[in-house]
Amino acid sequence: MTALAPGENRPAPGDQLTVTVASSASVDVSALLLNGAGTVRSDADFVFFNQPAGPGVLYRHGNGGPDVVQVQTSALPADVDRVVVTASLDGRGPATFASVGQLTTTIGSGSEHLTFTIPGLTTESGVVCVEIYRRGGAWKVRAIGQGYDDGLAGIASAFGVNLDDEPEPPPSAPPGYTAPPPASPGQFTPGQPASPPAQPSRLASPAQPGYPPQAPQPQPAYAAQQGATPVHSDLFNPSHAEVTGLGIQKQGGKMVKVGLNGEVMARSGSMVAYQGELQFQALGSGGIGRAIRQHLTGEGVPLMKVTGRGDLFLANSAADVHIIDLDGSDGLTINGANVLAFDSTLSYDIGRVQGAAGYASNAGLFNCVFTGRGRIAITTHGSPVVLTVDQATYADPNAAVAWSSSLQTGIKRNDSFGLGRLMGRSTGEASTLSFTGRGFVIVQPSELPPGGFIGGTGGGQQAGHGGGLFG
Repeated sequence: MTALAPGENRPAPGDQLTVTVASSASVDVSALLLNGAGTVRSDADFVFFNQPAGPGVLYRHGNGGPDVVQVQTSALPADVDRVVVTASLDGRGPATFASVGQLTTTIGSGSEHLTFTIPGLTTESGVVCVEIYRRGGAWKVRAIGQGYDDGLAGIASAFGVNLDDEPEPPPSAPPGYTAPPPASPGQFTPGQPASPPAQPSRLASPAQPGYPPQAPQPQPAYAAQQGATPVHSDLFNPSHAEVTGLGIQKQGGKMVKVGLNGEVMARSGSMVAYQGELQFQALGSGGIGRAIRQHLTGEGVPLMKVTGRGDLFLANSAADVHIIDLDGSDGLTINGANVLAFDSTLSYDIGRVQGAAGYASNAGLFNCVFTGRGRIAITTHGSPVVLTVDQATYADPNAAVAWSSSLQTGIKRNDSFGLGRLMGRSTGEASTLSFTGRGFVIVQPSELPPGGFIGGTGGGQQAGHGGGLFG
């Protein structure tokens, strides 16, 4: 085994190379295929946990051990001059490499191995470990050790990867959708007192303006089959019949039905039944930038796109279901664990809760922010309360399901008003979320952390854990 010093280069030990990065902290290993200008040819040249294969390069998750990047130099395209292998902290441990200790890269082929221990890292959260590059018709390995303070996103951006998510969806509304009209006098609209005009973002009633009525249709009596006794049950009561019409609608209190003639976005694994010709496509996290943020924060929605014509039924662990319409004038911030389905005309991103800086690490307070025009279905553990924010309002981080994006948020230490021993039990923090401005906050009667009873998940390798406000 040959040890490399910073900047030193050696011939590649073989055509098929295995690169591992060992560390006392959990790190993500990735690779970028670069052209003669030192940039990726396209985003497909960024090989990482959400895009594990590229031409001649393969990423394998360590499953408890170090991540591995395999490079076959003979399979690299002719216009790829070098492959850089990187390591970045994944948000589950230290925020920088200063407290990580030894970070060692090994490049092996057969019985021959090169190693490089990277020295002098301090404030960095990402590092280019080594590069495999062409020289005179042969391939060589060089020890790099260049650090980046902004982690994997900074490395990817430096080499030309587009971190912007997919283009905004067109502003057109789903079939049959019209913006909800202003509230009539005396009508309650979350987010405003009774007298001012209504907020545009509203909790849906059983029949929402612009959507077909949801009244159950009587079902024909079941005729006796030849040789069989007729079936009688209160299950055949019209109250259990499926609702009719297009779009996202409540089917009872714990399920939604999507009358589909086009496409809809839904939480992966939430389908309980469907009729007709539907196709299901797993979407991962979205764009590369969102994939990185979702991986680091544990926040986001593992999505599937459902297309075709038919009826789709969705649920999440028998949680209560609620419908919200957005008309584009205000966004909705939602705990990712509580998102069930939404119209494809809506877009979402992952953002840090305002005011969370200083209280959270790089895996701190993040939520999903939805914008645009369309309908979204959310779930709660129990029947929620919708608080009108017209004065200072506070909520337990795990009980706050969603709120108007126009609200100003912050973190308040409970010790400052004598509740430090009474609140924050489920998060382990003596803090609450604060809300100011004009809007609404949806609060569920539960402090179960996401991933508990409701079964919320993050995306990628965070599945089964994500969606949490406090990481």
